[in-house]
Amino acid sequence: MSGEGEALIEDAGNSRRRKIGLIAAGIVGGAAVTISAVAAPFVLPAMRKICLPYVPATQEQVGNVFKLLQGRSGSLVDLGSGDGRIVIAAAKQGFRAVGYELNPWLVWYSRLSAIRHGVFGKARFYRRDLFKANFAELDNVVIFGVPQLMPPLEEKLSQELQRNAKVVACRFVFPTWLPSQTIEAGVDSVWAYEAKDIVMRYLWED
Repeated sequence: MSGEGEALIEDAGNSRRRKIGLIAAGIVGGAAVTISAVAAPFVLPAMRKICLPYVPATQEQVGNVFKLLQGRSGSLVDLGSGDGRIVIAAAKQGFRAVGYELNPWLVWYSRLSAIRHGVFGKARFYRRDLFKANFAELDNVVIFGVPQLMPPLEEKLSQELQRNAKVVACRFVFPTWLPSQTIEAGVDSVWAYEAKDIVMRYLWED
């Protein structure tokens, strides 16, 4: 075979390898983008003034929440409901359960999870800023917050809660409220607050 023919074959081989490399790079890049798009909303906080990172509640935390809500009924809202496990557990126990979450991916994930657990229609999820929500008619409030969220939320709840409401805080306490019940369990600790005490204190100080 002539040198010219060998050169043509070599060029064709190089061209084919380049095409294969580009296709492989495209596949890998596309997969990475897809994985990032799906995973990022679950591990990064939604864009908000106060960041609430998505940290799933443990089974012990969920159990502790409902120990403090034992004997309670009516409506329940989970603020920053994440993947919906608190709301779904509440619906299974007969609460009219609602989750407020800013991250749209988590809202849709929670709705699908409610279908999977057989409580679709009983566990409802909304994309909502908790500071724009009204808590005046709620019976039970659950919050997995962060330290910088608790002071402004404390003030809002003090003004809006009805007297028979109960608030359960997980991981972080409210800055000035005194809990009526506590389960000390490290990162799974929970604190319960009675609205009748909160409202009376708020009115007295005002």
